[in-house]
Amino acid sequence: MKAIETKLKGCFILEPNIIEDSRGYFFESYNENKLEEILGFKPIFVQDNQSNSSYGVIRGLHMQTGEYAQAKLVRVLEGDVIDVAVDVRAGSETYGQSIAVRLSADNKRQLFIPRGFLHGFSVISEKATFFYKCDNSYNKASEDGVNPLDEEIIIDWQIPAGKMIISEKDQYAQSFKMFKNK
Repeated sequence: MKAIETKLKGCFILEPNIIEDSRGYFFESYNENKLEEILGFKPIFVQDNQSNSSYGVIRGLHMQTGEYAQAKLVRVLEGDVIDVAVDVRAGSETYGQSIAVRLSADNKRQLFIPRGFLHGFSVISEKATFFYKCDNSYNKASEDGVNPLDEEIIIDWQIPAGKMIISEKDQYAQSFKMFKNK
């Protein structure tokens, strides 16, 4: 597994070693010891989540706060997405900055997103199945988020405006300015 640290400290793109032959392919999608070596600590994942979405869907920007904050290891099982992480860790040198990474069933890349990040993705294929491991359980009372079309963060979701499918909850989510001023 090859690890590429992004401009956001602690956020890594993970590229698997894929073994292919006439029968298909094989790769190790998760290895606790290798991930610990890359991260410098041992994440303990307690929950797996999976979603299926069609072209144009934008999910995010979401996070959990406080004692229910979550680190995530995300990947795509089917299709193609633009995966986004926004650093909102207090005191971080890259606070408010984001990265966008193309994750797909074809490239088999994963993204490790530490606690303290907003997270979201857009589906740029006909449909996509998105899978993620979380190091903390979901807690509704700890949910937080920012409108994915926020004018301060400015994320290119690679979906034309007329084709975006955004939940009502995300459409009416707070601005990044409101989020920062809490």
